[in-house]
Order: sequence, then C-alpha cells, then structure tokens
Amino acid sequence: MAVINRIAGLADEMKAWRRHIHMNPELGRECHETAAFVVERLKEFGVDEITTGWAESGVVAVINGQGEGPAIGLRADMDALPMEEITGLEYASKTPGKMHACGHDGHTAMLLGAAKYLSETRNFAGKAVLVFQPDEELSGGGEAMVKEGMMERFGIDEVYAIHNGPGLEAGLIGTVAGPIMAAVDSFYIDIQGKGGHGAMPHESVDPVVAAVATVQAIQTIVSRNNDAQERLVVSVTQINTGTATNIIPDSARVCGTVRTFDPHVRDMVEKRMGEIVAGQAASFGVESVLQYDRGYPATVNDAGKTVFAADVAREIVGEAKVMDDAKPMMAAEDFSYMLEQRPGVYAFVGNGEGAMVHHPAYDFNDEIAPIGASFLARLVEKAAPLS
Repeated sequence: MAVINRIAGLADEMKAWRRHIHMNPELGRECHETAAFVVERLKEFGVDEITTGWAESGVVAVINGQGEGPAIGLRADMDALPMEEITGLEYASKTPGKMHACGHDGHTAMLLGAAKYLSETRNFAGKAVLVFQPDEELSGGGEAMVKEGMMERFGIDEVYAIHNGPGLEAGLIGTVAGPIMAAVDSFYIDIQGKGGHGAMPHESVDPVVAAVATVQAIQTIVSRNNDAQERLVVSVTQINTGTATNIIPDSARVCGTVRTFDPHVRDMVEKRMGEIVAGQAASFGVESVLQYDRGYPATVNDAGKTVFAADVAREIVGEAKVMDDAKPMMAAEDFSYMLEQRPGVYAFVGNGEGAMVHHPAYDFNDEIAPIGASFLARLVEKAAPLS
C-alpha cells in the first residue's frame, strides 16, 4: 500500500512541469503552448502515438501495452481561469488576468507522470489512452472531443479522471458511485416595461417590481415543486436594472444558475421557470422572455468501476485514506460527456488545507502529485492486467 517507487522518484520532475504550466496559463481552447509542452514531454517518454488539435488544442496520445487488451482512457484538463493571481509565489502566473486557480496544471503534471511510468514499464495489456483536454472551464472541451470522435478513434473502453480537492486531507482519494458532480444550466430573464419618473409610477409599467416578484417566485421551485429528497439548487445571481434613484427604468434582467443531478428534475425546473416567468409577466403587465441554456450534464460514475477504482486507491494510500461514499458536489464538470459515452470514474485527491479552487490565492499541492500519478497508472495496470 504505497505510491509506486518509480513515480515517487518523478516527484521533482512533476513539480517542475506543474510550475512551468502554472507560470504560463492559457484559457479555453487556446491551450496551444501548454499542449506543445505536453507533446514535447510525451515524445521524450517514447509514447507510441501522439495526435493534436482536439477541441482546437487538445492532445491524445497512446501507449501500447503487451498484447491484446482494453483501451483505458485517462483524462487531464489543461486550461486556466480568467483571474488575477495573488499568491506572490515565485512561480506565479506571468500573464495578467490568467491563473491556474483550479489545479489543472497539477492534473496535467500527474498525467504526465503516469505517462512516463507507463511508457517505461508497459506492465499492462491493450493500451493506455492519454487525454489532455482544453476548455473544461469555459465551454466544454470534453464535449467537443467526444463529438470529434475521440472515443471511437482510439477504441476507448473505459475512462478515468481525477481532480484535486482543497479542504480534503492531503492524499485522501474520494469518489462515489452514481452522480458525483451536478448538471449546470443558466437562465436569463429579460423584462420589458415602460419607464418614467420615479415620482409618478402610475404612468409607468415598472420592470423592477416585476423582476423582484419573479425572483421570489423562482425560489419556490425548490421549496414547493421539488421533492425534498431530490437535490436541487436554483440561484439568482444577477438583477440588472436602473440608472438613477428617481427614474423607473424601461427594462430589467434577471440571471442565475440551476444545478441538478436527475434529468427529470432538470426538466421540471425548466418547465416551471417558463410558467413562472409568463405568469409574473401577466401579473405586472410587462413582457418577459426566458432564455434557459442547458450546460454540462451531471457527472455520473459507473457503479462497478467505482468499486474497482476505490480498490485501486486502497493499494496506493491505504484503507484509512479512501472515501468511496464521498458527498456529491453541486459544481459541474465536463468530464461528464466522456462518462456519458463510456463507463468510468471521476475521483478527488485531497489537496490539504488552503484556498479553495477558483480563488486568487489557490495553489496546487505538489506533494500529492505522486499519489495522483500512481493512482492513474495503477488504474491502467489493474484494468488491463497481463495474463
């Protein structure tokens, strides 16, 4: 029950790779320099096949094992966030307004560590398919790679990914069968009234009171339309209207997010929101238009693969540091698109105490990289053992 010795010996290299990527963050699908860095390392390792250009800047590489066997996919995300870093670290972002505030630099380094080990040892049958994905944060690079035929081209049979977990004990590995991350939707409600003087509201059609009433009514979807045992979040995050204290504006805009695990709950929310918006518009004599955009689906772990992944984790960190009944999160993740296509598992590796992801003071814990890389490598060796 330990980190693989060879991967432990790669700790300094993984730290150097990670910090290089951290200093040079890229957003969305524009991860071209990060991809070039990944490709350079993969060529040094001697992987058997490297393809580029997936979702514009993604990389997919193949390491052949010994003989026939399944194709095991391992995915890491590469993109950063549009934020200003405040860590003051010597390896802090060199690009203003961009930083690796979610640990994707660490995820990429861990998959590179696993790739180097697997290329050297090849102690598995079939093949390991290494997926370095751009654009997890902004617009679904994972979905794009799936639509471009990645699963079929490389014959991927099952697929795995890990994410660091701030606040979790460093090195703890947590996952759960079924939904582990939520589906994410966004809504935009545009309300058109008739503006006028704040002292003469009777001559106006006030979109502000309509907006406030609409927001209050939307909150009843959770409390009065949803089964209390079904997890659901509906958050209004923006109300935009008005220019002065004595002017009733012409229009208002209400925006927010919806998080669900079950498709029928997702359908119910969209339906009820449409009914509420129309009803409130009629009540206040305004015109309201709802735009409801569905984003990433829920990230759903395969039950059997979850048992398998938890057993592999126990080999790496021991029983006491494996949590196979982790509490699902209402955040979202576009690895969900890959899990819709193939069975697999999304898991968290504890990052220890420190700033939460998406915070300008966040930093990936380099001490956990050998654990994550060992976990990824052993998933391949155990899923496709030599006969």
